[in-house]
Parts: sequence; structure tokens; C-alpha cells
Amino acid sequence: MNMKTKIIYGGLRSLSRELASEEWQDTKYTILLDENTFQYCLPQLISSVEALQEAEFVEVPVGEECKSLEVVAQVWQTLMEGEADRRHVIVNLGGGCVCDLGGFVAAGYKRGIRYINVPTTLLSMVDASIGGKTAVNFGGVKNSIGHFYPSVLTVIDPIFLDTLPQEEMLNGQMEMVKTAAVTDPELFYKMIASADPQLIKVVARMKSRVVKADPYDRSIRKILNFGHTFGHAIEVYRGLPHGLAVGIGMKAAMYLSMKKTGLPEEIYSAYSQWLKEQLLSINSHLLTFNLKEIESMLPLMRQDKKNAAGNVRCVLLQELGAAMIDVEVSDNEIRDAFLHLDVTQSR
Repeated sequence: MNMKTKIIYGGLRSLSRELASEEWQDTKYTILLDENTFQYCLPQLISSVEALQEAEFVEVPVGEECKSLEVVAQVWQTLMEGEADRRHVIVNLGGGCVCDLGGFVAAGYKRGIRYINVPTTLLSMVDASIGGKTAVNFGGVKNSIGHFYPSVLTVIDPIFLDTLPQEEMLNGQMEMVKTAAVTDPELFYKMIASADPQLIKVVARMKSRVVKADPYDRSIRKILNFGHTFGHAIEVYRGLPHGLAVGIGMKAAMYLSMKKTGLPEEIYSAYSQWLKEQLLSINSHLLTFNLKEIESMLPLMRQDKKNAAGNVRCVLLQELGAAMIDVEVSDNEIRDAFLHLDVTQSR
């Protein structure tokens, strides 16, 4: 089985032409979706892609709730009852959670079947649908069980962005800025100056290049975890959306970068000001942490997958586009970063 992902930027019509080719003849499909994508996205998919008009579909809970072994078992059971064989293809129609879940399901079913990602949020278009990381949550830890198992196709169609509220767009913008921060200084400044939709393709291609250079996340790909050590803890503790939590986590990581790896203060200030402007509508109490809360978050940070020998490791920046991976940070440094994390302040 060819496990390299082909990314289609031409939208659903291009997917329709792809699935009409000889390679996909006699293929049966199951569309995995949630309540939101069933209502807002499925009609567009079916009307645009003829090969999927006879597909079965499985609806799963919205958000992180779907990323559980219980839901995985339910989807596997549905596939088995439908006599799905190894030629069967899962089509993940949704955001990052649906893409994560569907990839995990595909990786395990009959030792691996093909799947297609059709991301419907900005966040999933530039992050979860690219790179083959599939996972579910377990034991209260986000993405603690998973596989490296890429989709055969990922289809990016901005038409779905018309269905999103502003907060969902902001989630995606945070991940776009993250990718730019660790790969391309010029792109970083473009991102914080303008939310140009044309940058989606640029960022997606940038992430794809990094993934191809290190598909199993052993070296250079780790730079894409910038902001995530803090971000995942914030996401779980505060219940914030992933992109927003990572955006806040990037400020903490940039603060530590100034202290430990020489990141120029003007870069930290520019990002902090941009972040403040983006989060004006967010309740400020969600974005500051007292000492008691920080102590409660330290165990969450110690569970991060990037850690080793009980030591918390972060991705930090020397400059934009120059990231350092696996930098050990102490509990006191983490406390210091959290205490300087008031994103209602520009510095």
C-alpha cells in the first residue's frame, strides 16, 4: 500500500475527478462525520463528488469527545457489520478530531485500510489533515494512543470555511502562525499582518515539506510542536480549543526563548501584540494563571509525549525560522513563563 499522501488543492471537483479514475474503480466508501459536518458539509461533498453518492456514513460526537477507544470500537463494529474489506476507504469529513479519529480507525481495521481527509476547518486544513498523525485520547491525556498512518489523499477546499464562526477561523490562524514562526520569518510577518486566505496553501505546503523530511517525528518535524507543550496543558486545564491554546502556549515558549535561547525581544513583543489583538473578545480570566493553577498544570506538562526521563522538553526559538528541539525546562522556568502569560498585555 502506498502510504504517501497526495494533497489536492483544487477542491471537491478535483477529488471527484480523482475518484473517477481507474485506480478507484469498485471502491466502497464510508464517510465519517459529526453533527456539524453532517448538516453543513455533507450536502456539498455529495453533490460535488459522484463516487461518494452511494457511500455509507457514520456520525460521531462533536469535538474531543469522539476521540476515545469506545467510539473507535463503535466505528469498527459498524465497518464489520457492513462487511467492509481491505479495499474499503474511509472519508473523514470534519475538523481535526474527525481526521484524527478516522485515521486511527483506518490504521487498525484489518491491519490498515486507506482513508481520505476532507478537512472542513482552517485548523485541520493546515494541521491535522497533513502528516499522518492519528490518535485518540486515553487516561485523561490528549493524543496518548496513536499511529503514524498517512491519508492517501487530503483535499483542501476553502469553500468549507464559509460555514465557520470567527473563533474557529482564529484557531486555524494560530497554527498557521506557528508553522511560519518555525520555518519562514517573512511568512510569519505576513501572517500577523493579514489573514489572507491564500496563505492556507503556502502554510499547508510548508508543513508537508517538514513532514516529508521526517515522517516519524524523530528530528526536524519536532519543530512543529512549538507552543504545544504549554498549549496542550492549557487546552486540557482550561477547556480551550486546540488552536487558541497553542497560540497562548507560543507566547509562553517565546518568553522562555528570550530567557534561554536568545530570541530577540522585538519578536516576542510583535507576537504578543498580535495575540492581544486577536483575543480581545476572549474572557481574560481564561488567559491568566495563578500559582495554585500552575501547580495543577505541571503534571499535565510532564505527561507530554516529547518529554524524556521525567524532564519537560520544549521547542524554543533562537530566531524566527531557527527552532531548537528538546530543550529541557525546569519547573521554576515553567512557573515563570505561566506567570508572564497575561495575554491581555502586549509584553
